[in-house]
Amino acid sequence: MSALDTLLWVAFPYASLTLLVAGLVWRWRSDQFGWTTRSSQLHEKAILRLASPLFHVGFLMVIAGHFLGLIIPKTWTDAVGFREQAYHVLATSAGSLAALLTVVGLVGLLWRRFITQSVRLATTRRDKVMYVLLTLPILLGTWATLSTQLFGQPGGYDYRETISPWLRSILTFTPQAEAMPTVPLAFRLHIIAGFLLFAIWPFTRLVHAVTIPVQYPTRPYIVYRARQASVSAAPTRRGWAPVDTTTAHEGAGSRGA
Repeated sequence: MSALDTLLWVAFPYASLTLLVAGLVWRWRSDQFGWTTRSSQLHEKAILRLASPLFHVGFLMVIAGHFLGLIIPKTWTDAVGFREQAYHVLATSAGSLAALLTVVGLVGLLWRRFITQSVRLATTRRDKVMYVLLTLPILLGTWATLSTQLFGQPGGYDYRETISPWLRSILTFTPQAEAMPTVPLAFRLHIIAGFLLFAIWPFTRLVHAVTIPVQYPTRPYIVYRARQASVSAAPTRRGWAPVDTTTAHEGAGSRGA
């Protein structure tokens, strides 16, 4: 391999993963109160209600597909009778659906983020960089699927013979990147963009994705008090009757006068 290939397929992935892990540790130790999505739901709800589920469902499908195709060896799926043709059909159809959901959801989120004035004003420079680096691997991955799997050579490109062994070798600290220069350009650009996203992940609002909400089912309810007793939606319980604070203050003022 050339020095550039060694840089791209050995040094760069390890640098990105180091930033990912070290950044998460640093962020947790120094900025736990900032470990959040910085929700903008109060600014706009209609587009968010549709675009956010589409994006998150599609993105989760993408993660599942990458795990199945890149982490699980081809010999394992062959051993259980899941042959290459069946895998290709499943990966292409499910991957196309995942790409469609993710792209449509992302377009809705970007439209909402930069067209809706109140949401745009709440968008920081770091958010803008994050959206660029989030959009790149998604669009490049969609391009790779369309150009090689759907409209490429019959049977598509078998990335489990080249990209999958390379990624597993990176994760097991035995890098073997000799086959990477022969991988189609669309896949190589997708991989580079993906590792760029990993590198900036801990320093953006994307950090919320690595939080496991184990305490969510048992956390206490948040109690909101209304200024007017008549707007309370909760059924009145004995000993917990809503208090009309306006009337109470007026009565106190009259007695004081």
